Parts: sequence; structure tokens; C-alpha cells
Amino acid sequence: MDDLMKTLATSASGMRAQATRVRLGAENIANADTPGYRRKTVSFEEAFVRAGDAPTVATGPVMLDQSEFQSSFAPDDPLADKNGYIHGSNVDLMVEIADSREANRSYEANLRMFDQARQMASSLIGLLRR
Repeated sequence: MDDLMKTLATSASGMRAQATRVRLGAENIANADTPGYRRKTVSFEEAFVRAGDAPTVATGPVMLDQSEFQSSFAPDDPLADKNGYIHGSNVDLMVEIADSREANRSYEANLRMFDQARQMASSLIGLLRR
């Protein structure tokens, strides 16, 4: 029964981590047209609560992508700098959509693993009742 609980903990931590990734992707997509917005990313870290526990996933700190902003020449725009350029965000929508899909699929895989472990625990309890 202990192994089933470890499986539940591992898959639940994976779902939390992927949910964070989906949320950051949604923020990035929503702010793709915001001038000066930097893309947010997050890394995953293996975490142990104490010795003997199941390996879990934790999200690291949210980091800002330091790549260059997209610039366009528009001297009449009030947001333009002294050279007439508007600096947009550094969000690439194709990358964000692909990352969001990957995070969504990973979340679904963790959810299936969680559900399978739950069903196995339920079946075990049913067998023990007989």
C-alpha cells in the first residue's frame, strides 16, 4: 500500500508542476502584444520531503526570458523611443502554443497515472474486505 501512496504523491506533484507551466504559458500568450513584456519560464526540480519518500517534482523559481524584444519602426506611435522604434514582447506564440500543448499532455499523463493508482488501491481494499 505504501508504494501506491508514493505513486499518488509523485503523479500529484507532476500535475501541480504542469499546471504551473500551463498557467505561465497562458500568461505569456495573453501578454504577447504587451510592449516590454518578458516571457516567463519555470524549471522543474526533483524534491524529496524526507528519506524514503517517493521522488516528486517541484517547480523552481519563475524566470524571465532575457532574449531581445521584437522591434518595429513606428515613429508616430506614442510608445516609440527616440529613434522611432516600438519594443514589443519577446513572446513567440508558436513556441508558447507548443509548450502549452506539451504541458497539457504531461498533465493528462500524470492524471491517468494517478487514476490508475487510485483504482488499484480501491481494488486492493475490495479484495481485503472479502
